[in-house]
Amino acid sequence: MTTTVARTLLPEVESFLGRGSHGSFVGGKPATCKSGATIATTDPGCGEVLAEVLELDSDEVHAAVDVADEAFRKAPWANLPANERSAMMHRLADAVEKHKFIIAQIESLDAGKVEAQAQGDVQNFADTLRYFADMAQHMSPRTTLAVKGHEAWTSRKPWGTCAFIFPWNFPFLLIGWGIAPALAAGNTVVIKPAEDTPLSAIYVAELAKEAGIPDGVINVVTGRGATVGAALSSNPKIKRMSFTGSPEVGRLVGESCGKNLVPVKLELGGKGAAVIFDDVDVAETATKLSAAITFHAGQVCCDATRWLVHKDIYDEFVNQCIDRLTKVKIGYQLDADTQMGPVCNAKQRQRVLSYLEKGKAQGAEFLLEGGPATVDGYDGHFVKPALLAGSLDNVAAQEEIFGPVAYLAPFDNEAQAIEMANHTVYGLANSVWTADLGRAARVAESMIAGNSWINAHNVFAHGVPYGGVNQSGVGGGVLSVETLMDYYRSTSVVRPLS
Repeated sequence: MTTTVARTLLPEVESFLGRGSHGSFVGGKPATCKSGATIATTDPGCGEVLAEVLELDSDEVHAAVDVADEAFRKAPWANLPANERSAMMHRLADAVEKHKFIIAQIESLDAGKVEAQAQGDVQNFADTLRYFADMAQHMSPRTTLAVKGHEAWTSRKPWGTCAFIFPWNFPFLLIGWGIAPALAAGNTVVIKPAEDTPLSAIYVAELAKEAGIPDGVINVVTGRGATVGAALSSNPKIKRMSFTGSPEVGRLVGESCGKNLVPVKLELGGKGAAVIFDDVDVAETATKLSAAITFHAGQVCCDATRWLVHKDIYDEFVNQCIDRLTKVKIGYQLDADTQMGPVCNAKQRQRVLSYLEKGKAQGAEFLLEGGPATVDGYDGHFVKPALLAGSLDNVAAQEEIFGPVAYLAPFDNEAQAIEMANHTVYGLANSVWTADLGRAARVAESMIAGNSWINAHNVFAHGVPYGGVNQSGVGGGVLSVETLMDYYRSTSVVRPLS
């Protein structure tokens, strides 16, 4: 069942959605699809179909890679001076900012994001473009080496065509995180957005053409992961691959890339811990972690979903969190007073609800029941926040749920807290909460994860590497100079002097 919702949309958004079917965008123009097959993308807040998006087959994906490869080899992008590429990327950032509210509304409709949060994602995209565009201007294409008896240097060049497979939780922001360093280094890109949330990718590819990015540099291919994603990851012309999503699919992408010996960056799931000591401001900490777990309905891979709380403040902390989470305004994502919108699709809603059942079956205590949520006038994929407690061996404490659910457990001392935090196969992001900054640093460095935050969670600053270890990913992170370096290949040149 769907509902008919009276939405107030920007005229540009109405026009974009009113096209009927949306094609992929390859070589500077909308791509066609021989079969004419489409996938409906729907509004998770009400169930209405937003648009039909063409479903490409593997041959059409390979043809798109050919276009990107030719643009790399024959078009000027790769050979432009870094400052000229930077100028073009800044123009694209300008265009994104100019269309910020249009893109944000498209993103909000497609992904179920609260509109203000979607606006933040769009701004982050523009900021990321500028960050890597500016950084690339300071990268010397040649580094002289001091080697006795030899003239020697290393030369840096872009790899070629890079492919990206993005998930549905942060469709637009993650495109920026992914393609900005690749473009800044001079590569061309092929983007595969999630079939649930393809619209902002199509919009920005069209915007890139208007901003003067040469045809074939930014390409978007739409369709299902089993077809389009598989074709991308197996194409031998792809020189670098990046996948963001579940460990299960990440393994398949890594295996496919391995057959062609293509370097692959895998940004996968997480089961982050927040370690909370007894010297914190309990009310403030409860407020921040409650906000983190409800941000984008908990569909954040680096979120803190295991809350490890010192026994002396455990009961007070639980009560403070329950008080805040029961007051969260759940609603349609475009409504101004909504604090938490729907999860992205029906499958994800069922996943969240099923983990609550599995957790209960394994003996978890429900501190806050959670479960389905209803919003008057909307037949959307809404769920309530939930708090569970008990053994950390419980399935709800070990597996990624990807919803507004936290699992709590008390600890006695620092050593026990560290051991509990590391009791997971994941290793993406944790946080430590304490007034003792010496202890904070000590615990942060002892937790096995790519990222440890102090008295905050979900902190993303350009210049700080972000990535995972263990089941949370391989191949490096994003948002730093190391990321940019990943998109250059290096050649050593040596001449003996005697």
